[in-house]
This record gives sequence, structure tokens and C-alpha cells, in this order.
Amino acid sequence: MTVKAVLVIGAGGGIGQALVSQFANFYPSATVYAVSRSQLDFSQANVIHSTLNSDVDADVLKWLKSQDVQFDLVIGAMGLLHGEYNGTPVMPEKKLEDIITAQMQAYFHINTIVPSIWIKHLVKYMNTQKSIVCFLSARVGSIEDNRMGGWYGYRASKAALNMIMKTASIEYRRRTKHTAFVSYHPGTVDSNLSKPFQANVKPEKLFSAEYTAARLCTILTEINVEEGPYFLDWDNKPVSW
Repeated sequence: MTVKAVLVIGAGGGIGQALVSQFANFYPSATVYAVSRSQLDFSQANVIHSTLNSDVDADVLKWLKSQDVQFDLVIGAMGLLHGEYNGTPVMPEKKLEDIITAQMQAYFHINTIVPSIWIKHLVKYMNTQKSIVCFLSARVGSIEDNRMGGWYGYRASKAALNMIMKTASIEYRRRTKHTAFVSYHPGTVDSNLSKPFQANVKPEKLFSAEYTAARLCTILTEINVEEGPYFLDWDNKPVSW
């Protein structure tokens, strides 16, 4: 697949920054558009960065429209597992009693709603010949694979993202013809997202952001855009929806 334009949403995180650099180097003749809430500087000349004032910024959408661009690849790297969102402390629930409304709303807003709004707008910007829309999901979002329980908000919001991806892929087929959707489980990445949960991870299963970006870049070159949607892990193996 010829790649001339790549969009990385959520470029401010550890994985997001690694993705921008990886795609810029892997496709030196392409333009990589990076959007994030924070101001960033990338060394590659083929990277164009724009700062978001909100999760889905109308000004950024106008900017993308002014670029008169059709994206061959779109990567969504946003995600919330722990921390704080709009003053609400967020930490995966261990038991039912830990479920609270504000935290569930935070999980769904970042992990499901924001990707959904981007997907809504991106249908106008995809290359109708061949293109891929990929958002970072998680194996714990697999309904069939859930054997341990817990993590209600994160699991549910990622499962909901997967359903959005599957559902949107049907409509994209009617409107853009040749766009494949990929929900991607990167494994446990050594980033701020996973810091509190790395203690029991085997060293060989704790991946660097650079490795994660390289694996995703390689996997996307092997995607058949006429098929899908896909739910894949870092080893290019299917994950149960």
C-alpha cells in the first residue's frame, strides 16, 4: 500500500510520540500529521504537529480540511487507565464496590467517546482507494477472554471501543469502500499508562514504546484492506472480540 499521509491522534503520550517517529522514518516520503493536547517538537522534517485545545478540536478539523489531505493511515493512541481526569482520581476497580459514576464517565469519555467522535469526522478524510484506521485497544477489552474480572470501567470502555470499531467499519465500507479497521492490543508497554501494573510483568513481556511502534508499523503493512475489522495483538495474532 502506498502511504503518503499518516495521522497520529494522541501523539503526546509515550506510545504516541514513538508512533510519530516510527512512521516518519518508515515512510520518509509521506507526511505524518501529529495532534496532541501538548506542544511537541519532532526532529523529522516530514512531521507536521498541531495542538488540540480539546479532545476533538474544531480548529484542528478545519486545519486538516485546509491541508486537502486524504489519509492512508490513521492511528489513535489515546487512552486512560489511571491518574486523574477533570479532578477525578482514576484507578482500575478491584471489586464491585469500587465502581463510581465519575470514574466510569472518565473511562468512557477518553477510551470510547473521543475515538468515536474522531471516527465520525475521519470518514471524510480517508483515502477511498486503500486506507487503514487503527485505534489502540486492549486484550482486557475482549469479552470472551475475560477470565479474571475486575477493572470494570477500563474493560467496558475498551470493549465499547471495539464495538464502535466493528460498527463503523460497516458504514465506512459503504462510504469509503476500501478502509480496514484495526483494534490493536500492544501488550504491556513501558509507559506512564502501565507504570503501577508492571511489577508482575515478565521482563520479556514489558515492551518499549519504540518496539511497540515498530511492531504496529510492520503489522499494518500486512493488513488486507479488503478484509476486517481486525482485533490483533503485537504478535499479529487475533484477539477474541
